[in-house]
Amino acid sequence: MLSRLFAPKVKASAHCDLPCGVYDPAQARIEAESVKAVQEKMAGNDDPQFQTRAIVIKEQRAELAKHHVSVLWSDYFKPPHFEKYPELSQLVNDTLKALSAAKASSDPATGQKALDYIAQIDKIFWETKKA
Repeated sequence: MLSRLFAPKVKASAHCDLPCGVYDPAQARIEAESVKAVQEKMAGNDDPQFQTRAIVIKEQRAELAKHHVSVLWSDYFKPPHFEKYPELSQLVNDTLKALSAAKASSDPATGQKALDYIAQIDKIFWETKKA
């Protein structure tokens, strides 16, 4: 009798772990933009202390961008998304690899490559939100 009393009256469902609004590739893009900006600043400053601080910040931001992409992949995108966008798994993998490369490099081209991949994820993400 108690189990019926406390049983949920309404079942809720969502295509993601929480109702929409908590996931957004913009978080990854902002962090990746910071990576590229730091890489550009590193090219114009030879001060060893500046370089050391810049490397720490760049690596932190690259890790944050990787985290945000990974959360989209593991928590937001679901089987119907992967069916509709069969390239999505490879795109996420390529994005994470590009962010790792940018983390290890002072070349802004690596930061731009990561941003280009994130833009592709962003496009797919917003297409899924329309559905």
